[in-house]
Amino acid sequence: MPRSLTIAIDGPAGAGKGTLARRLADYYHLPHLDTGLTYRAVAQMLLVKGWPLGDEPHAVEAARLIDLGNLDRSVLSAHAVGEAASKVAVIPEVRRILVEKQRAFAAQPGGAVLDGRDIGTVVCPDAQVKLYVTASAEVRARRRLSEIEANDGTGDFAIILADINRRDERDMGRADSPLRPAVDAHLLDTSQMSIEAAFLAAKTIVDDVLANGDKA
Repeated sequence: MPRSLTIAIDGPAGAGKGTLARRLADYYHLPHLDTGLTYRAVAQMLLVKGWPLGDEPHAVEAARLIDLGNLDRSVLSAHAVGEAASKVAVIPEVRRILVEKQRAFAAQPGGAVLDGRDIGTVVCPDAQVKLYVTASAEVRARRRLSEIEANDGTGDFAIILADINRRDERDMGRADSPLRPAVDAHLLDTSQMSIEAAFLAAKTIVDDVLANGDKA
């Protein structure tokens, strides 16, 4: 292991990047940050305080107040929070503040694993390893439906698929930090992969980069 290792993982919702990031962080003994939770935390604060989601001054204040070391995934994973987060994430000053915090997280001694939409392209363009994790929209919709049903919920595949396609279009089409693979990212399509297979493929990429001593 080098003295510092930063792994940047990007990709659309439902491709498995979060699970993969947590597995890699555990394996290489690195801290992990799901940057999507930082935007959800801003949205959650606005919702709790009753501030309008489109109120830029309040959204900026919330972005300055959130603590990246105190993000409760169980609360922030709620669908309503995710919908709210998509509205505050388009505010440029909110993105600027959160990117600064994310970069500070990545710069801690030893390095870190970060996953999100713009890690390899904006947050950590100099990361030693960059992965772009993807899967077909249909596969991602099926995974989401299975997740809902596993938690004793119900869902409609067509509605979930439409939501995923809408979110992809929004993430890839936005003017500020659109979702796209970094030019030097390793592409990993998990459509036909189990979680374990995806982890082993990603680990092989990381180990190869470390062995060669080159930036991915």
